Amino acid sequence: MSYAESILPEFDQETANTRKLLECVPDELLNWSAGPGFKTIGWNANHLAEIVGWVGGTLTQTEWNIAPEGGPAYQSPALTSRDEILALFDSNLAEARKAIEAVDESELDVMWQLKHGEQVLFNLPRRAVIRTFVINHLIHHRAHLSLYLRLNEVKVPFMYGG
Repeated sequence: MSYAESILPEFDQETANTRKLLECVPDELLNWSAGPGFKTIGWNANHLAEIVGWVGGTLTQTEWNIAPEGGPAYQSPALTSRDEILALFDSNLAEARKAIEAVDESELDVMWQLKHGEQVLFNLPRRAVIRTFVINHLIHHRAHLSLYLRLNEVKVPFMYGG
């Protein structure tokens, strides 16, 4: 079984669940926060849309420096409507699936680093980065968004069964 055949069923399920949740985000709640020190609903929705966009770089590069010395730091998107967020998610998802389908199996165990300047935040094989930094990370922030929506009495869809 190829890598794509083994990872895409899980990836597709988790991204479909994520999209269902993003569809529930009301524009008027994008600036809502659970309190000081908490990210907003909009930040979480934007973050979910960007996470799937990290697949291509993970499978084609060996590192990502989010704050390179002498260069600009990475900026998360700050889209201001559900429709814009969904469009980014859909675009990133299409590119991610293409990257997964096209990856050379021999490249999956190549080590990949996330860096902040000179500090290495983690160093994992590419296949582990897709599982942890993308899929698990997506689930983690989807849980935040789901809770925030529920706190605002927004009906959220079932993720698994129902």
